[in-house]
Amino acid sequence: MKKHINMLREFSVPLISGVAVALLWVNLAPESYYHFDFDKRFGLFSFHFIVNDFFMVLFFGIAAAEITQSCLPGGDLHPLRKAINPLLATVGGVVGPVVVYLALNAIIGDPSLRRGWGIPTATDIALAWLVASLVFGRRHPAISFLLLLAIADDAIGLAIIAIFYPDPTVPVAPQWLVLVVSGMGVAALLRRRNTQSYWPYIILGGGLSWAGLFMAHLHPALALVFIVPFLPHPPRETKHIFEEDPQDLSPLASFEHEWKVMVDLGLFMFGLANAGVQLTTIGDATWLVLAALAIGKTGGIFIMGWLGQRLGYPLPSKVGMKELALVGLIAGVGLTVALFVAGEAFTDSINQGAAKMGALLSVGCAIVALIAGRVMNVRRIEG
Repeated sequence: MKKHINMLREFSVPLISGVAVALLWVNLAPESYYHFDFDKRFGLFSFHFIVNDFFMVLFFGIAAAEITQSCLPGGDLHPLRKAINPLLATVGGVVGPVVVYLALNAIIGDPSLRRGWGIPTATDIALAWLVASLVFGRRHPAISFLLLLAIADDAIGLAIIAIFYPDPTVPVAPQWLVLVVSGMGVAALLRRRNTQSYWPYIILGGGLSWAGLFMAHLHPALALVFIVPFLPHPPRETKHIFEEDPQDLSPLASFEHEWKVMVDLGLFMFGLANAGVQLTTIGDATWLVLAALAIGKTGGIFIMGWLGQRLGYPLPSKVGMKELALVGLIAGVGLTVALFVAGEAFTDSINQGAAKMGALLSVGCAIVALIAGRVMNVRRIEG
């Protein structure tokens, strides 16, 4: 059973299945789908709210755990000099799509679509890992480089939501952010007392952080990003990103190990809640998002990665210009968080649906990357 579950996770079957079910459901019975997704259960929460405001807290909490581990001595982002090139490439992977989106929209001349500039800034972590493994092999250094980019620009995507896409009907209430600071204070106190269970950090610190962001009318999916770095961890990291260390029993490693399976399988719910796009909603926003992801991501990551190397901050070993170009192309698969941001960027169903369709079509970048990897004869490293 464990082997079968790991295979489902490895090939992103839950996420892809959720997207497929949502697309079929909304196109065959749209009214039924929208009632399921948005109607409140027992007068409290809708399925859409439960997934995006509760489940995604864990998704980004896992991402925060990986970034924390990568910053430790021995990690992929330590020392700082080692992190400069991935960080520069991340900047390119965010700025490039924004520039392409806004430039193309200026040509189209549709002011109503300007708000969508934040949608193509994100990368789908799960699908990026899957495609990169098929292109490069499981142990290629390009995969760690790509995953660091994916996690970092997903975090930036959530920050963009918090800062640039507040609910226009509800003004931001920054005074409630004191609860977020209080949650961080609780986590710091627990760390100082050497609390060796992650539960108090998540329940007390995470609960305060979630409430603070929610009351401030900022997206609460970021709640654990402020808490997870306080979880106790070893002084050194011995594994690459998303590699488990069986010897590491720290609260940080235990949190990731015990929740990652649920998060990976729970991506079915995310796909079901967010990928319900009717095929008739293809429009200008579709092509803007798709072009920004395919062209802007690839070009931005390649240019900034190349520039970083020219400035004396090298790429990982065995990552040359063709590998860097493929990393940028794979990063153009913007499914998960791009769908998430599209739901916040546009309030009208037409532009929102068209933008989500662009995020869905960005999966085509994966197909192009697989073909390009073969054509460019990229050397795979499996062990």
